[in-house]
Amino acid sequence: MRIAVAGGTGMTGRLVVEALRARGHAPAVLSRGQGVDLLSGAGLDAALDGVEAVVDVSNVTTLRKSVSVDFFDRAGRHLVRAAERAGVRHLVTLSIVGVDRVRNPYYAGKLRQEEIVRGGRVPWTILRATQFHEFAGQVLSGVPGPVAVVPTARIQPVAVQEVAATLAGLAAEAPQGMAAELAGPRVESLVGMARRLIAAGLARRRPVLPVYFPGGTSRGRLLPTDPGPRGTQTFDDWLRARKGAGV
Repeated sequence: MRIAVAGGTGMTGRLVVEALRARGHAPAVLSRGQGVDLLSGAGLDAALDGVEAVVDVSNVTTLRKSVSVDFFDRAGRHLVRAAERAGVRHLVTLSIVGVDRVRNPYYAGKLRQEEIVRGGRVPWTILRATQFHEFAGQVLSGVPGPVAVVPTARIQPVAVQEVAATLAGLAAEAPQGMAAELAGPRVESLVGMARRLIAAGLARRRPVLPVYFPGGTSRGRLLPTDPGPRGTQTFDDWLRARKGAGV
């Protein structure tokens, strides 16, 4: 199958492209480098010509609700409309477990993206996955100062490679609507993950201060609610692999 990947140059997208190729498909990367701009819609019609399915892992890095909603609204509308015109038979979109239970400015944009997908005429699958193993490092890198303030959240982190493989598999299947939630094999404390990351020398050494934040992250709302598929790589497995690679 010819399958387009929106966001195919990002961390997740590159792995989706690799997983599709490994399965014998022909991936087409939708990126500005390939003349495609999701925010304006430029180049989308030509890029989707002959495409049977689309995997959307496009993303924006922001903590501002207005930026997140604007990005996912514009990118989502252009992608869905172009897919409709091209006769795409399946749109697979990556979302987040707990996105509808946690008050978070970034999540507001992801919810808007889900609404657009569900309201379009292209048959769809939305896969909600838990945070990646990289999440603890992303939290630490966003906290300046001599003390790392980390939310007292419980999460069930999953390997991004396993998410990419699941997305690639879903793209070749019939549309499912809301797919079963994908999570990692073990529930972790975000604070504990941050401390182990620092102890392994993979983040700047400093004390970690656990803090309760309102909005649901500290209440287990980022954990899956159904017995869906589970990854196999634990956070400790990932940590050992990163340390062994000297990353």
